[in-house]
Amino acid sequence: MNIKTRLTLMNFLQFFIWGCWLISLGGYMMGPLKFTGGQVGGVYATMGLAALFMPGLMGIVADRWINAERVLGICHLVGAILLFWASTVTNPVVMYWVMLFNAMAYMPTIALNSAVSYNILLQKGYDVVKDFPPIRVWGTIGFIFAMWIVDLLGWARNPAQLYVSAVTALFLGIYAFTLPACPPARAKRDGSILSALGLDAFVLFKKRKMAVFFIFAMLIGAALQITNTFGGSFLDDFSKFDLYKDSFAVKHPTLLLSISQISETLFILTIPFFLKRFGIKKVMIISIFAWVLRFGLFGIGNPGHGLALLILSMIIYGMAFDFFNISGSLFVEMEAAPENRASAQGLFMIMTNGFGAYLGGVSSGFVVDLFTKDGVKDWPHIWMVFSAYALILGLIFPFLFKYKHERVTKVS
Repeated sequence: MNIKTRLTLMNFLQFFIWGCWLISLGGYMMGPLKFTGGQVGGVYATMGLAALFMPGLMGIVADRWINAERVLGICHLVGAILLFWASTVTNPVVMYWVMLFNAMAYMPTIALNSAVSYNILLQKGYDVVKDFPPIRVWGTIGFIFAMWIVDLLGWARNPAQLYVSAVTALFLGIYAFTLPACPPARAKRDGSILSALGLDAFVLFKKRKMAVFFIFAMLIGAALQITNTFGGSFLDDFSKFDLYKDSFAVKHPTLLLSISQISETLFILTIPFFLKRFGIKKVMIISIFAWVLRFGLFGIGNPGHGLALLILSMIIYGMAFDFFNISGSLFVEMEAAPENRASAQGLFMIMTNGFGAYLGGVSSGFVVDLFTKDGVKDWPHIWMVFSAYALILGLIFPFLFKYKHERVTKVS
């Protein structure tokens, strides 16, 4: 098995683990386990909390002391144990703590997966910008595959989803130890306090363009959290209307939402072209305005005559997510020094899935409550507020992010 195939399998399994339960665990907890909405929200909030510090911490470990592929493997083995445990839990307090520890094990692996892929591709002489996206796309395929398996086999409302996720994590944890070695890049340590604390990646904030980039990564990460948190609830609320209760979007909201992930697989493949031709600044601008459309189309769409608008929103999601998340990760890889790359990827993760997720969760919850009266949510106005938020980011970003791209006229 050649190295690209091996990395493809790693990326597929990495996101298959997450796809098994991320979309469906809430239904299992609120249904058979009878958890309240607040308890379910608390469990999901553990991912944002863990992402604040664990990706950076594990990135530092991989940069300074332990091979990155081994850190990746250890995290997945720990996660496998915790997912098995979660499958037996019926108490909301215990579930919160088990899933918090699982998030602490899993969230760092997203950045480590990228760092290991980049490291191995560079070792083998490949072009990371050209060769990583076709590999990473299989992560999204793995996520979609897991969603459909759980839905079609009837595991969405029982602990089987956690069993499958745990077995996959166990396999990937062992598999990671068989990958080519990705040793710490730091041969010597300097005497700075920053280095002693292991906070090397934060030196990137000294560069104005990187400071601006990371701040907007946080703000755009908030947009991602908004759509993840309320997309399903938005579609579920249409079941209250006789006109829509028997529609495809209401009966199969998970399948409709999966179009977003399918779109990701297509847009990932366009990243090498857009990055080389237009550069990170224009690609990020495209991403921000794609979020404007994502939210705006939700605001005017519905499961009836507006179904096409909802589907278009799902398709645009692929551009909004990939052009920010994958392109941003590649940009950080190119800008960070070799000895700080794993921790730089961890910092990117902290800003997007940590601070960004927390900001998006808190602020979007406030907006939803603001437009809720007598238990009825005014979704058109809610989505338009979110769309306006993205529009403001899109108008400000070009003036603050100073980056000159050298256009590549030939893209292979």
